[in-house]
Amino acid sequence: MKDILSDIVQTKLKEVEQFKKLLPESQLHAMVEPLMGEAVGSLAEALRQSATGIISEFKRRSPSKGWISEQARADIVPLSYQQAGAAAVSILTDREYFAGHDEFIRVARASGVTIPILYKNFIVDEYQLFMARQCGASAVLLIAACLDKDHCRQLMATARELGMEVLLEMHSPEEAEYAHLSTDGVVCGVNNRNLGSFVTDVENSFRMAELLPAESVKVSESGLKTAATIAELRRVGYRGFLIGESLMSSDNPGQALKQLITEIEEQQTISKL
Repeated sequence: MKDILSDIVQTKLKEVEQFKKLLPESQLHAMVEPLMGEAVGSLAEALRQSATGIISEFKRRSPSKGWISEQARADIVPLSYQQAGAAAVSILTDREYFAGHDEFIRVARASGVTIPILYKNFIVDEYQLFMARQCGASAVLLIAACLDKDHCRQLMATARELGMEVLLEMHSPEEAEYAHLSTDGVVCGVNNRNLGSFVTDVENSFRMAELLPAESVKVSESGLKTAATIAELRRVGYRGFLIGESLMSSDNPGQALKQLITEIEEQQTISKL
């Protein structure tokens, strides 16, 4: 597949400008202001306290796979993840490429989801951080490949001011430098999928583990399918595991997660013997 990341970023920049015309920044800021006293949960703390660390994802479509689960509902799947034992939920909000929507987070919250929710999108503008806070997100994804360091640092600071944490996503040793921009409220994610080619290699998380700050909460993303792989990643320091397609492609994502968590717990029991 061609390098699609640059296309996504250009589309996102145009999309944000359209959003600003429909809802000016001053109005969006005014909508967020009354929400600032509401707690949205800590992604980092949820992962530290979880025995399994699963961030289960609500993802209906992807550019590489097409439709994964076109009929999946935001009022059913995220809550089923919570009931199955997920530490947090990731919800795709990109419309053009992933058939997501901010409304999915509002719907998930209204259905009873209380665990942290990650706003999964390609964030290129501060405006999107206010969108994330307005719809009830606990944390936002910032992708190193989409941002220069100064812009990334500014977005981190704004996210913190809005009461949200950051999952900072990196893919290469060069991008690992971004992990040292700030350790305040930042969770370090390693994406095993190259966002340009969409080639997935779980070994990437093992290669990157020692390049991340020792005190950071480390998350492995993409291509995670077995309890054995998750157990191996825990041994090298990861505490979070973002899993989407393997759950969403099943007939019952919540049940699939429950089964995976059971297998992880069995692995942990065996390792203690």
